[in-house]
Amino acid sequence: MSLQLRKVPVPTPRSVLFATVAMAALTAPAAAQETIQLEQVTVDGVGPSGGIADPAPVEGYVAKDTTAGSKTAAPIAEVPQSVSVLGREELDDRGVQKVDEALRYTAGVFAQPFGKDTDTDWIYIRGFDATQTGVSLDGLPLFQYAFAGIIVDPFLLDRVEVLRGPASVLYGGSNAGGLVNSVMKRADGEHHGYAETGIDDTPNGYVGLDLGGRFIGSDAWSWRVVGRVKGGRTDVDYADNLRGTVAPSLLFEPDADTRLELYATYEYDDQRHTNGFLPYVGTVVDAPYGRIDRSFYYSEPELDRFEHKQASIGYEFEHRLNDTVTLRSNTRYLYLERNEYGPYLYDTVQTDDVLNRLNFAHDTDAGLFTTDNQAIFSFDTGAVRHELLAGVDYKHYRIDQTQAVGAADPLSATNPVYTNNLPPLFAPYTDEVVSLDQLGVYAQDQLKFGDGWIVTLNGRYDEVWIDRDDRTSFDVDYDGEEGSFSGRAGIAYAFANGLTPYASVSRFFDPQIGTDANNEALPPQTGEQYEIGLKYAPTFLDATFTASLFDLTRRNTVQSDANFVPRAVGEVRSRGIELEANANLTESLKLTAAFTAYDLEITENVDPTLVGNRPYLVPEVLGSLWLDYTLKSGPAEGLGFGGGLRYVGSSYADNQNTLEVPSVTLFDAAIHYEKDDWGVSLNVNNVFDEAYVSGCQQAYSCAYGEGRSGLLKAHVKF
Repeated sequence: MSLQLRKVPVPTPRSVLFATVAMAALTAPAAAQETIQLEQVTVDGVGPSGGIADPAPVEGYVAKDTTAGSKTAAPIAEVPQSVSVLGREELDDRGVQKVDEALRYTAGVFAQPFGKDTDTDWIYIRGFDATQTGVSLDGLPLFQYAFAGIIVDPFLLDRVEVLRGPASVLYGGSNAGGLVNSVMKRADGEHHGYAETGIDDTPNGYVGLDLGGRFIGSDAWSWRVVGRVKGGRTDVDYADNLRGTVAPSLLFEPDADTRLELYATYEYDDQRHTNGFLPYVGTVVDAPYGRIDRSFYYSEPELDRFEHKQASIGYEFEHRLNDTVTLRSNTRYLYLERNEYGPYLYDTVQTDDVLNRLNFAHDTDAGLFTTDNQAIFSFDTGAVRHELLAGVDYKHYRIDQTQAVGAADPLSATNPVYTNNLPPLFAPYTDEVVSLDQLGVYAQDQLKFGDGWIVTLNGRYDEVWIDRDDRTSFDVDYDGEEGSFSGRAGIAYAFANGLTPYASVSRFFDPQIGTDANNEALPPQTGEQYEIGLKYAPTFLDATFTASLFDLTRRNTVQSDANFVPRAVGEVRSRGIELEANANLTESLKLTAAFTAYDLEITENVDPTLVGNRPYLVPEVLGSLWLDYTLKSGPAEGLGFGGGLRYVGSSYADNQNTLEVPSVTLFDAAIHYEKDDWGVSLNVNNVFDEAYVSGCQQAYSCAYGEGRSGLLKAHVKF
């Protein structure tokens, strides 16, 4: 696994987190005593809570709307790309504790390739890494670079959306394969009183609160506070962790045409490292000593350190001028500090049980300011209905980081002896400040005509400026400016019976930080996608079915030649089919199912012998099925059962395609009981404790997948 991508803070005492959650808990009873029920107001083109970007709530496992594919709350069938939406009920049924874990049952997504990594949500969409440039929160990008990873705790979320295929035409530079947009729980004028506690088998436990309502005596103002404190051991020896997170928000709705949301978040993480960097020999295949134990800890317990602090503040404003024009503004600033220290394995040749190690440390802080300002016009030209979206967005990212390595004693894989003694690190090989500014203008017009035809046209232009101040002795400063167009055109026809065939073509770009062999700024990754598909929302069943075929090419991938000189010459093509079904089959039975088959191919490479091979890490076949059944009557009313099957196909540990990582089939299960305002549940992942390697990024960087894990949780509503 690449060290640069593998790991990646507003000092606030931990007590602030506990105090904030506790204060919210104390104020909840007063808020719960007075609940004001307002008459529902529905305006054409506006979501149920009053906002044009607020999709309808997900009922069971079936979502009707999404914001990920159009920036407004559009019906899923009208987006000319395939989309998945996971609502809160599905996340709770499966006991989800990480965002990437939530995507295990989603078509087109390979989640957790490095196992249950506690500090990063690893996500690959259509074969391409979306971890750093393919994630957003409430419609604003969460751009990440190097070790400045942004963490989103899933307890704070209301839903998770996945747009498969390029998204830069809407969100600026982004990953070729698609986008994951998480939507947070916010103040919405409704009463919220919810407490949840859980503990897993390591043990690692948590307490979470979700509180909110209208202020006493006010019809216009409402509040909400969501928070969780979590900590304990993990399934890796010595690797304990602690997390506290809180997200307060305010909503001001003076009338049916105006709404303003103010929000903030804070998170603190203190943990030791868990997984990754294990050699292929000793995990995928036997070493002379057998296999490395899955609980093996490769660092030094008393010296290993991972500390992460993250805070954000933002607002969303919307005002409907008249029946034709709505104005929106969405702005957020996020700041984080992260520092890590400790050795990791760097060993490929296994002749005995002694594993070589390399010590590493980094100290990073990063700030991300994003703002997106839009005007939405709804009008007719003759027999054509238009939903025209025009906007300007801006992103400023700044990272200040140092990275250094040093020596570390080898460690026995079978009988590790920790000395908690490490030599001093060498001088930093990275000491820099990098800034990225991106200004984009875009437009989208959705045209409806002819009792079913839907045409979607998008155009966007971005200008990107990147500047680097190198503070090492190499003094390699650089700055660059690049302009790029993105576009998307889609056509669909919505039949009365719920069938909607569609076709689309899109062009994308993704800026890259760094320099080439001539110390010139790297060009952005670019490419295009062609997609055809069929979406079906039957009139006789609460369900959605999606089938899609796509051909996606990404260019300008940065690679190092034989002299370790970086060159933007790589090209990878991803073709495939994706099938997905979400259904509330009956009042008691819910289902989600997915199947993915890829043809991934390296089409250009600095090493010509690799052309035609499959890229490492990503499997070409994925499949999943989850069913949940709950008794709705009788003496056992409220008792339910869930079960799931996940298939992850084989992959390679190297681009030479000589080191294969076998396929695996995993089973998950759940049992839950809910009565009145309380409930309990037990989730077990990997029921049969299958020992497997989830992925390898070269022969020295493999990771075990999650073994059998149980989560017992209980909740109460008040």
